[in-house]
Amino acid sequence: MSKILVLPGDGIGTEIIDEAIKLISAVESLFGFHCEIEQGLIGGIAVDQAGSPLPEQTVALAKQADAVLLGAVGGPKWDQLDRHLRPERGLLGIRAELGLFANLRPAILFPQLAAASTLKEEVVSGLDILIIRELTGGIYFGEPRGEKVVDGKRVGFNTMIYQEDEIARIVQAGFDAARKRGGRLCSVDKANVLDVSGLWRDVATAVGEKNPDVELSHMYVDNAAMQLVRAPKQFDVMVTGNLFGDILSDCAAMLTGSIGMLPSASLNESGAGMYEPVHGSAPDIAGTGQANPLATFLSTAMMYRHSLERADIADAIEAAVSAVLDQGLRTGDIFSDGCKKVGTLEMSGAVINALQQTD
Repeated sequence: MSKILVLPGDGIGTEIIDEAIKLISAVESLFGFHCEIEQGLIGGIAVDQAGSPLPEQTVALAKQADAVLLGAVGGPKWDQLDRHLRPERGLLGIRAELGLFANLRPAILFPQLAAASTLKEEVVSGLDILIIRELTGGIYFGEPRGEKVVDGKRVGFNTMIYQEDEIARIVQAGFDAARKRGGRLCSVDKANVLDVSGLWRDVATAVGEKNPDVELSHMYVDNAAMQLVRAPKQFDVMVTGNLFGDILSDCAAMLTGSIGMLPSASLNESGAGMYEPVHGSAPDIAGTGQANPLATFLSTAMMYRHSLERADIADAIEAAVSAVLDQGLRTGDIFSDGCKKVGTLEMSGAVINALQQTD
């Protein structure tokens, strides 16, 4: 029996995780695949209830689980807290505690949503990119960091740092993923300016020599951002560091019509992982029943595929999402003329019903 830890978090996190639990229950009934579910605290609600954005009990539960399913963290309520108490520190902390070094963010455009993208249909139609972001190193974790006073002025500083083995590990993950897809890997850096990126490119090139069956290219991050909105279908798999991956994956999100449609998986070397939608906690719509649960459902599908080794269940969930989009149902973030606008509960129920029909 597999063990799943669910961490609803803040804002719409609770609403979308509630629907994901219903989906997991439906999977159990349909496929006979039972999972034990436990719940924990993370983010702002954890600060409120336990005094820390990542309580020790949550870390212990996460280390015992086969997979972690997370909603979202953060919100203006906690913006004025000391940095170490802010909800986002819980997210960074659990990634480090679980060794989740590889963040997989697919940017796939469902054909039914081509009109929802802000780019022309011919530019994005058929889009299928996988962005692999290094998640436990780089500027988000580098030391020294902080603030100090120099000549009477406040100075903030962070350190972007990578060791060659960290680079080799994530780049190899990129080659492994590209080998199962279109056979092309683009490594993104800023080697013309940053010393750390010079090392990144050297290591990526060396790893590429050990993977001659996959085509390796290099691109500066500013050009990569431009190319994502100019001709995104030129990319198959992109691999990059923590900061650049954070930015580029959100850019790619909008190519698909809505950040509310994008799932993600964060994996460690043992295959355990944390799964979460790319979108944030959306405090402006929390509690209104408008949240799009589809990114969380697709993240749940990734959980079944990568950590629970049930690709058949993942395929069924993804097919159910596509079937509901075929029906013309849309939450507000992906709504277009001629479709029916629905809320969180109706969209969730429609996907679960479609899943039951495909069994």
